Amino acid sequence: MRASLIQIAVDPDESVNSRRQRAASLIADQRGADLVVLPELWPVGAFAYTSFADEAEPLQGPTHDIMAKAAADAGVWLHAGSFVERAVDGTLYNTALVFTPEGERAAAYRKVHRFGFDQGEAVMMGAGEDLVTVALPQTTLGLATCYDLRFPEMFRGLVDAGAETLIVAAGWPERRRAHWTLLARARAVENQSYVLAVGTAGTHAGIQQAGHSIVVDPWGEVLAEAGADEEVLSVEFDPAKVAATREQFPALKDRRLGLAPPETGE
Repeated sequence: MRASLIQIAVDPDESVNSRRQRAASLIADQRGADLVVLPELWPVGAFAYTSFADEAEPLQGPTHDIMAKAAADAGVWLHAGSFVERAVDGTLYNTALVFTPEGERAAAYRKVHRFGFDQGEAVMMGAGEDLVTVALPQTTLGLATCYDLRFPEMFRGLVDAGAETLIVAAGWPERRRAHWTLLARARAVENQSYVLAVGTAGTHAGIQQAGHSIVVDPWGEVLAEAGADEEVLSVEFDPAKVAATREQFPALKDRRLGLAPPETGE
């Protein structure tokens, strides 16, 4: 299976619509890939809090429609990163979208864990409630966004729901890049899953982005890692390795905590 992680740069001098069109062009260049992944809040910038309300869109707004067409034109499964969604009731959400190679929306995931410690995203956006998986022909994706990476129970929940390849779309800051790499590898090892983690490049709202998108296999080995600048990280991986790893080293079968209690007879 071939995946392309598009580590797009968020430049405050580039308009949101221009970046949408540029992202669509980058996706078009990935024809032949099975899966393409974009980062978190790339249309506006993950730390550009003051622009969230002005750039918010309905679920099926400009970003949705441009990304749906891009997926169909390239013939790829597309995790289109996330954008600022304005729900019908006015609530803002950090929402990720997945499209089929025919351009149909396969899933929408509202970020569960909001970053900001009582400011920024944490107070401006609503929290998602649902874990989301997407079944591809080759593997089942589990969806997560940025700060979610720090909450291992979420990823265990995704694995329990059938996930084999964990997707993390992020706008991770450079000053905590060591955590990014460490946590991506930890989530892969503890869940015996692939982790495809893609971040933004550039500097927006004064925050330098880490870049360094990374692909990790179920043993925690780094298959590919990007640098700090905008680039497309392409990698081939074997989805069958997940089942093989879980069979060879069946740690997940030995879990005792966090499982549903056994039923008792009357």
